[in-house]
Formats: sequence, C-alpha cells, structure tokens
Amino acid sequence: MPGAELVLRAREIAPDPSTTIIVNCAGRTRSIIGAQSLINAGLPNKVYALRNGTIGWTLAGQSLEHGRDGRFPPTSPDREAEARQAARAVSYRAGVKHIDTRTLDILDRDERRTLYRFDVRTPEEYATGHIPGFRSAPGGQLVQETDVFAPVRGARIVLADDKGARADMSASWLAQMGWEVYVLDGGFDGVLERGSWCPTRPPLPDVPTLTAGEFAARGDLVVIDVGPSAQHRKGHIPGAWFGVRASLAQALIVLPEGLDVVFTSPDGDLARLAAVDFAGLTERRVFALEGGTAAWVAAGGALEPGLQAATFVDDIYRRPYEGTDNAAEAMQAYLDWEYGLVDQLARDGSHGFYVI
Repeated sequence: MPGAELVLRAREIAPDPSTTIIVNCAGRTRSIIGAQSLINAGLPNKVYALRNGTIGWTLAGQSLEHGRDGRFPPTSPDREAEARQAARAVSYRAGVKHIDTRTLDILDRDERRTLYRFDVRTPEEYATGHIPGFRSAPGGQLVQETDVFAPVRGARIVLADDKGARADMSASWLAQMGWEVYVLDGGFDGVLERGSWCPTRPPLPDVPTLTAGEFAARGDLVVIDVGPSAQHRKGHIPGAWFGVRASLAQALIVLPEGLDVVFTSPDGDLARLAAVDFAGLTERRVFALEGGTAAWVAAGGALEPGLQAATFVDDIYRRPYEGTDNAAEAMQAYLDWEYGLVDQLARDGSHGFYVI
C-alpha cells in the first residue's frame, strides 16, 4: 500500500480497534512516517513501524517473500468520511492552508514564486482523470523524495486529492518540513485530463547533430551518455562514457584527446543541452546524436552493459548494499547513519523541521 493511502484505508482494513497494525518499508523512513501518520490521525489501534524494515528483517536472518500482488480493498463512504475528517484535523495542526480554484489561479499568476501542483492519488486514479496542470506524485513518495519532485527550495506546493485524506496527510508532513503547502478543495468537478503526466520542456538548442546512420559510419568519435547512470549500466552504445551534465568539466581530464565528441541520452533531448555546455569547455567539434540512444536501437544498433565513467557517478541514489562486497555490512552502516540523523538535526539550525 502506498504510504499516503494508510490513513484513508486503515480503518477499512483493520476495523477492530484491538487489531495491531505494523507498517513496513525497505528501510525506515516511509514506515516511520506511515506509522506516525496513523497515530497523528487518531487511529485507536496499536501502531508500530517495523524497525529497519526489510533491511533489518534480512540482517536478522529472515527470508523475504517475493511476487505478491495483493492490493488494498475499496473504502466505504463512512470510513472515507471518517478518514477525511481526521486527516483535515491533522493538516490544521500542521498549519496547512486550504484553497479553492480561484485562489489557485492567483498563486499561479505570481511570477515571483515557483508553484508545484501535485496530484497525490494513485497513478491509476490520475490516469483516469486529473486536474489540468497537476503532476502525478503519490503522497508517500512525494514526502520521501521531495528533492526530486520539488527541487526549487522556497517554492509553493499545492496538493489535490478527490478524497481529501491523502492530500491533507501528505501536506501535514511537507508543512513540518518547512514548505509553504496548500490543499486544493474541489477542482475535480471541472474538465479533467486523462492519461499520464507529460512534462513541459524548454525549447531545445540548435546544435550540430548526427543521425544514427551517420554516427555508425564514423569511427573517430568519443561518445558521452548523459542519461541516468542506472539505465547506462543496463545498456548503452558500445564504448560510450557515462557523464553527469553538471560535471562535464571533469570529462576533459579522462577523455581521449583529439577526437570529436557526440552526446547521447535516452531520447536525445538532454544530449542537445549537454552538447551546448560542453562546446563552451573545449575547442573540439561537438555533436548530439539525433533521437538519442533510442534512435540508435531503432536503427539496429547494439547495446552493452557496464559503466565507464567520465565524471562522478552521483546522479542517482543507490541502496547502500548495491555494488558492495559485503551487503550486510553496508546495510548496517546505512542504518547507523540514519539513527545518527536525529543528533545531526539537533546540531543543525537550518533544517526548519518541526514536529506537530
């Protein structure tokens, strides 16, 4: 069950107050947030977070189950109303503001501040119909990965949810993290869009490009792949170097000298932006692969796994035990680091987090 669904659905799944509820995740963060959400919402049950999640379970020598696809059941109207009321009370305690569509329009016209609009329902509900301009961001993941969804610090955040409880609970955590966050009341009774979220992109620069055929005919090129490192590891154009766009100056130190450079990315868009950046750092001729790695594959080109890095590989967070010689030791080191975060917060006066 996604974390934002807990307060909405826990009373339906565990209607007997004597039933103990244990919330689990891979490590600690989402299970702690989920368990505390249930407690904040006044659930009468005993609620626990499974200490250290599946990592702790594994370190204790227990086996994991795989392949289960069970899903939460529908929620009755009475339970939904009860959850909505409880979640709204929590959001008020956290200082969350509630707005209508007219106020949303006013915030949207304020060009001095970035405005993020997130639909915190499940992706399936989002695809069925969502308010125009709202991005799908299931509430639990939004709270866990706010830096991914809302990278502009100091921005405003507006959450939408036709059932209410998920937006109120997600907003309560964002407010405690120091965000200026609002919950939109209404909006689902208007014209809705269907399908997955499609991000808007800035105009792409006009840069020299090579088609997949032209690229294949050249043997005197250095290839830099600026797509996600995880995707690069699974498969990239043979001989391609991995590079993070923001760190391309590092690549000048390790790349073979005297050769033209061609940039690629999964669809070729990021490659064009990176080509402009790199052209300002070197006198070499710089190209972008038209259509990116997808065009290379479509033209019959092969991919190879592995990673040859031209910059630091710091674009994606990897689980602590991935790629280590001692997974158990790495898992324990991660848990020790997390336990130490509370003391770090006590020494850091800039985090802005408070507990309701």
